[in-house]
Amino acid sequence: MPTDLPYAADAQVSLSYDELEVLRLQYQKELAQSHVTVQTKFNYAWGLVKSPVREHQVEGVRLLQDIYRTEPGRRRECLYYLALGYYKMGNYADAKSFNDLLLEKEPTNLQAQSLASLIEQAVTKEGYVGMALAGGVAALGTLLVAGLIRRATRK
Repeated sequence: MPTDLPYAADAQVSLSYDELEVLRLQYQKELAQSHVTVQTKFNYAWGLVKSPVREHQVEGVRLLQDIYRTEPGRRRECLYYLALGYYKMGNYADAKSFNDLLLEKEPTNLQAQSLASLIEQAVTKEGYVGMALAGGVAALGTLLVAGLIRRATRK
């Protein structure tokens, strides 16, 4: 899903396995010590959200939601990556909600503006696919009904 929007680079660029592993090991180390700093949790969540692996994205969003709920001072920085995570998972309604919250606070945020465009494009594309599927089902139904009528009139 390439884009001409320079600020939406996070939507396509993921960390290397080694980079994500560094973040994971730091998170696991602090977890084992029963004290994970907010910054470590955020960094790991950020890396997970950027991953192309859906399970990573889900875990990243879960961690970001936890930060968003428990750390009011960090909510603004969580908004973009929550929106990005939901976008990458195909949950465009939640992606739009979080991105809209960020745009309310920062209307000139270029990352959020470009992500809003990507979300809108995805929703539009999904709508076209839905209409095509519905049209295909309707056509198939019409053919089946016509076949049944033809068979009934022959007997």
